[in-house]
Amino acid sequence: MTPALAAIPAILFITLCYVALCAASPYGNCRTCRGFGFQLKQTRRGKLRRGRDCHRCHGHGKRVRLGRALYNHAARLHREGNAP
Repeated sequence: MTPALAAIPAILFITLCYVALCAASPYGNCRTCRGFGFQLKQTRRGKLRRGRDCHRCHGHGKRVRLGRALYNHAARLHREGNAP
């Protein structure tokens, strides 16, 4: 058996796990603020304080996963294409 054929089940398994993750939890933490919704600032004394709202997630702390965004786009295309 060639190495390429041996890798196919592994890639299929990883893909199915990601699909299940996107279905169960469509939102992930924002990569910029790590899910806080704001940047952490440090005062002169070294204390951590809340900074401004994150510009990427607008203070929500969550983002849509790539797989879920692709699914939403495909579902929207299907729905608009079948509209009367």
